[in-house]
Amino acid sequence: MDYEDLLVVKDQGVATIMINRPKKLNAFRPQTVDELTQAIKDTGWDRSVGVIVLTGAGDRAFCVGADQKSHDGKYDGRGTVGLAIEELQSTIRDVPVPIIARINGFAIGGGNVLATICDLSIAAESAQLGQVGPKMGSVDPGFGTALLARSVGDKKAREIWYLCRRYTAQEAADMGLVNKVVPDSELDQEVAQWCAEIVQKSPTALALAKRSFNADTENIRGISSMGMEALALYYDTAESREGVTAFLEKRAPDFRSARDNKK
Repeated sequence: MDYEDLLVVKDQGVATIMINRPKKLNAFRPQTVDELTQAIKDTGWDRSVGVIVLTGAGDRAFCVGADQKSHDGKYDGRGTVGLAIEELQSTIRDVPVPIIARINGFAIGGGNVLATICDLSIAAESAQLGQVGPKMGSVDPGFGTALLARSVGDKKAREIWYLCRRYTAQEAADMGLVNKVVPDSELDQEVAQWCAEIVQKSPTALALAKRSFNADTENIRGISSMGMEALALYYDTAESREGVTAFLEKRAPDFRSARDNKK
């Protein structure tokens, strides 16, 4: 398959999927999400592939979430808000091979959620992670919240979503959101080393291990499905639209007035 927003390379059992929108800090539009889903399916079920690396082009960003200018903050590439994102998140979990998030630069918003859902995460020292959803009139009411709480603890997950702060790569590692932090110049070497070790392991044993880990949190899929339906309704409100409008107009949002005045 030919991709417009991605670069996909397979080499010695390793499939690297790179979001190739560096001028947009690798923010995803609906087409990007659809391509990511297809690329992960194509590589994840390829028996010659033992591990997938998910990353972003350039050295500024892994992914900064939704490209607000491309679709007004909605993930509606196939007509239903949330459908494309929900399928992508499920695909990351459903393919039988481990997926490593190679975090170079910013992993913010939906990009932070992608890193959370990946099996493993390796970050450059300069990387920054965090959420922006409530600042933008959005939220991930599924894996991005509930699975995050499993990774970093309930209190910390609430802090991440309620305050929308940015965290250094080392802070992310200390809270359990990242497996390892390395100097920027050593990121590729470290990722390659982890991949080399994984591809030497039994693919069936790894698949069973991944299925077993996922089984413990599979109820979140139902939470996500229900939450995305609610999110579709929320995106049509003046309160949610105020977040995107304020972002595009480069001003602070006034969510309370938007909610109360229905403007």
